[in-house]
Amino acid sequence: MKKTPRKICVATGTRAEYGLLRWVMKGIKDSELLQLQLIVTGMHLSPEFGLTVRDIEADGFSIDHKVEMLLSSDTPVGITKSMGLGMIGFADALHQLQPDLLLILGDRYEIFAAAASAMVARIPIAHLHGGESTEGLIDESIRHGITKMSHLHFVAAREYRQRVIQLGEKPESIFQVGGLGIDSIHSLQLLSQIELEEALDFKLMKKNLLITFHPVTLEKSTSGDQMRELLLSLSQLHNTGLIFTMPNADTDGRILFKQINDFCLSHPHARAFTSLGQLKYLSCVKYVDGVVGNSSSGIVEVPSFKKGTVNIGDRQRGRLRAKSVIDCSPDFRSITDAINQLFSPSFRSSLAGTDNPYGNGGASASIVSILENINFDDVIKKRFFDIKF
Repeated sequence: MKKTPRKICVATGTRAEYGLLRWVMKGIKDSELLQLQLIVTGMHLSPEFGLTVRDIEADGFSIDHKVEMLLSSDTPVGITKSMGLGMIGFADALHQLQPDLLLILGDRYEIFAAAASAMVARIPIAHLHGGESTEGLIDESIRHGITKMSHLHFVAAREYRQRVIQLGEKPESIFQVGGLGIDSIHSLQLLSQIELEEALDFKLMKKNLLITFHPVTLEKSTSGDQMRELLLSLSQLHNTGLIFTMPNADTDGRILFKQINDFCLSHPHARAFTSLGQLKYLSCVKYVDGVVGNSSSGIVEVPSFKKGTVNIGDRQRGRLRAKSVIDCSPDFRSITDAINQLFSPSFRSSLAGTDNPYGNGGASASIVSILENINFDDVIKKRFFDIKF
């Protein structure tokens, strides 16, 4: 007798998070033992952030529920109210869908709202990319909070597995699968340089950089100051194409939007994109000389291309990193020195030996296989795992 497929509900709220989840979602969709349910929320539903829900649908996924929660405010009060709206929306969505498990990734406030709603509804939660550390963000606390609400954990590295155990989670509930972003690099047919230039309507120059700089949410009124230092450093470059991707919907994000747009208006070699999507973003990484900013992609995915990353400030402090990552302070001189190092012949020659600590791919298939075979009975009842000293 054929088993009834388990209903696995995936929630996604940002373009970057969806890029990581995409191949897990495809594996669930293609499985005879699992049934994919999909809730879309946050920036996906906002025209201001590219209305990326259309990209999800274009990839062949059916959306079961949309949770509108993003207010037109990037203040702490506005984001807190968004979290409240998210919990209301997720409560309705989960009640309607009745999933056997909620699958979520990462550390953003939209996903915290989803996890809290599922916890109260007694729906088991599987959390991806837990145990990581980002000391410059509220995401640090959110990520660890989601870990404590979750029942299954899929982590990217041994150090992260140990941290989840340290948080009191049972070792047998934690699965080390590697970094999800690497699967996209292997699964997508990246664009040729000509195709990329046509898609971007932007001609690559002799040298090129891809820049993504997000707000640092645990520091007050510093995001704009740090962006000014970055833009001042970039303005000193010659014969260098600059491709910006816009920041997430975080506190003070709109300040950065305006600064980037103003910079691009006065620098013809610079172009900004609200959302590149996974294909164009990874294709850019393939052809640029390096990545600059404070995005996790510069730490997790870019080393697989054997390209350098200039990582600015504390936003990613605490993450494992390859030797291809150059850390610098968020000031003009430090950023300038780091970019000069990125372009230096000695550094560039060292990149061929880059090893990515997040693995070589296969995380998505491993997660799907575990979800197909693991016993869900009594998973909802958790016991704190004490480490014996």
